[in-house]
Amino acid sequence: MKHSEAEQRAVRAGAIPQTMRAAAIDRFGGPEVLTIREVPVPQPSAQEVLIALDTAGVGGWDASFRDGSSRSESKRMPLVLGVDGAGTVVAAGSRVRRLNVGDRVYAYRYDNPKGGFYADYVAVPAAHAAHLPDGLDLLHAGAIPAIALTAQQGIDDALEIQRGETLIIHGASGNVGSLAVQFAKLRGASVLASASGADGAAFVRRLGPDAVVDGKREDIAAAARAFAPHGVDAVLAFVGGKALTRCLDALRKGGRVAHPNGIEPAPKKRRGLKLETYDGEPGVRQFERLGRAIEEARLQIPIAELFDLDQAAKAHRRLAQGHVLGKIVLRIRAL
Repeated sequence: MKHSEAEQRAVRAGAIPQTMRAAAIDRFGGPEVLTIREVPVPQPSAQEVLIALDTAGVGGWDASFRDGSSRSESKRMPLVLGVDGAGTVVAAGSRVRRLNVGDRVYAYRYDNPKGGFYADYVAVPAAHAAHLPDGLDLLHAGAIPAIALTAQQGIDDALEIQRGETLIIHGASGNVGSLAVQFAKLRGASVLASASGADGAAFVRRLGPDAVVDGKREDIAAAARAFAPHGVDAVLAFVGGKALTRCLDALRKGGRVAHPNGIEPAPKKRRGLKLETYDGEPGVRQFERLGRAIEEARLQIPIAELFDLDQAAKAHRRLAQGHVLGKIVLRIRAL
């Protein structure tokens, strides 16, 4: 595949090297298989942009690609991990109109065939990237594309939350849940947030829900009855299991339940309840809506820990320890 004209000009000017650093694997396994490699800079097509990355998010899906529980469709090694991040457009294909060289963007593409975001550069379809919302810097922008799209689409699309409705967000101390709380409040909902542990409850309380319950130590069903005596309107779940079953028991007849695909164990369908599964999807319209919501909500984006790219294995070891309050982020370039 040939370089786009824009990229060829940039390469001739010395702005884009032929190779780059990337945190990649050549076999499946634990965090130790993730090492720094020198790999070719990906070549964007006519409909793609090449982004010089400043930051990349670290999430459980990355670990699943690393250990082989999720398999990349590319089936090529070395496999560069990472599904989202933020940086600056350094080349744009001939058919790209919305984005230009020099634009600061954030982007998300799951299982990107041209390599992931744990790298100096990434090439993605232009529809999978967008200008940074006002007030969002590259650190926080790189932390959220995947989780923010999933959170917002759960609130606005899967559940279509309306002002005045009551909502349980189960797993609110997780990365997606912590953003979902804020998007739900933006829509005018009354939110009961279930969190994990006393520190998780304290973490979520700072994000503005109407009530918080510690799912490890408190009775979720009792908290839900006190929160909405006639039953809650909806549940947005990011964690499965028995505690989620108790959340569903608190729904009124005709109530709605939504969760992203992949939570285990997933809730079973019940008569009288509407169950919706979904995936957070990128796209031009989706990023436009997300940008507006981020600006309107003045979104708080908690960062748990920041690691340099060459510490990617260390970041995955921290991820494996669990109970991470906030997002783990890789710093590709000095911020």
